[in-house]
Amino acid sequence: MKKKNVKSFSTRWGSSSRRSARPSAWRTSRGFPNKMGSNGGGAFLLIYILFVLIFSYVGLPAEFAMGRRAATGTLGAYENAWATRGKGAGKTGAVLGWLPLAGSLCIAIGYAVIVTYVLKALVDSVAGTLMTADAAAWFSDFSSLDFSVIPYHIIVVAGTLLTLFLGAHSIEKTNRIMMPVFFLIFVVLAVRVAFLPDAAEGYKFMFTPRWEMLCDPMMRIRAMGQAFFSLSVTGSGMIVYGAYLSKEEDVVGVAQHTALFDTIAAVVAALVIIPACFSYGLDVGAGPSLLFVTLPTILQDIPLGRLFAIILYVAMIFAGVSSLQNMFEAVAESLLHKFPKLSRKAVLALLGVICLGCGIGMETISKWGPWMDLVSIYIIPIGATLGAVSWFYVMKKDELLSAINTGAGRERGAVLVRRRAVRVCSPCRDPLLRGALPPCGVLMRPFL
Repeated sequence: MKKKNVKSFSTRWGSSSRRSARPSAWRTSRGFPNKMGSNGGGAFLLIYILFVLIFSYVGLPAEFAMGRRAATGTLGAYENAWATRGKGAGKTGAVLGWLPLAGSLCIAIGYAVIVTYVLKALVDSVAGTLMTADAAAWFSDFSSLDFSVIPYHIIVVAGTLLTLFLGAHSIEKTNRIMMPVFFLIFVVLAVRVAFLPDAAEGYKFMFTPRWEMLCDPMMRIRAMGQAFFSLSVTGSGMIVYGAYLSKEEDVVGVAQHTALFDTIAAVVAALVIIPACFSYGLDVGAGPSLLFVTLPTILQDIPLGRLFAIILYVAMIFAGVSSLQNMFEAVAESLLHKFPKLSRKAVLALLGVICLGCGIGMETISKWGPWMDLVSIYIIPIGATLGAVSWFYVMKKDELLSAINTGAGRERGAVLVRRRAVRVCSPCRDPLLRGALPPCGVLMRPFL
């Protein structure tokens, strides 16, 4: 068996904090509050939570289990799952694994841009210019110009790859402090926002579903895509974390903790952003400006706002780097498994060249936004569907259950539900879910 290139996490908090921190920065900056704001508020929240519950009981535990079983990354996990049907099938699985693996790299290319924006905000907060400038004009000045944040972009990508080269513990220890700080600051900001005029309209928008929005299939698709992205159920991203989980870990419990932390982070971020938008008369569906216009505006109005801004953006940097680590490591581990003659240093350097080579051209928000919409709405669900087919249709049932039940406190009695058995939850029969799920009929009972 191939020896790991990165040390495993020493504590459950170390691994869980990274998994929960990874998507929270994205949701704060663009994902969850923006998608919620532009898709009906409470109705989007309702469908989003539904999908989070489904994926945390099904797709996420399976990815953890497959990674731990194969003890390697995406390509090895797919090959391992398909090989339960024969060596020839294993070769097919190894080829198919390239698709979700490419999806992880596509996410990393776009994600590095938003982390670059956060680094720019941190530097300007330290300098004090962000606290005195018009936030909207400040954001527009660099987000609408090509090649305006290249130095920050290089620092983000090179710094992340350096932490991977040095090992997982280099950022695990810091995350034990920064992630609680990240949550605490957002809670403080949420309390401050609650006293702003017209904040109640924001709460009403968030928690009062517009039931007619439930009839919009695109809203359901976006909620599903956001849940896929939030939990990193991509058919690739969480496999590499599973490879570092011990045999004593209950993958279903780990998945549930991950989903819980992610959902709390999403809702707390929305409790800051959306009511503030109603108070300041800003567009709740304005995308990245929710982070780079609304938050600075709030911070400019509170005592010690500059200090809060510095701490907040530092925490976001660590959350963003944790996310990028996951994406890069998913690709690096698979390449090292497939091409054992390559050195880890060479693979990480190659990833840096690809990420910067493609990402520098999409540093403007007008190019970055459509790219990330393409990735989150289409590429990620396709990869997740391919993973579901591999684990729940191709892989032998007893092998799957053995992988899931390793380390479990009680036996998980999951069964596969093929197309012919899908009735109540079938997207073609359920008017609520029709059009919101991939048309492959790939549904399965949760690991209860």
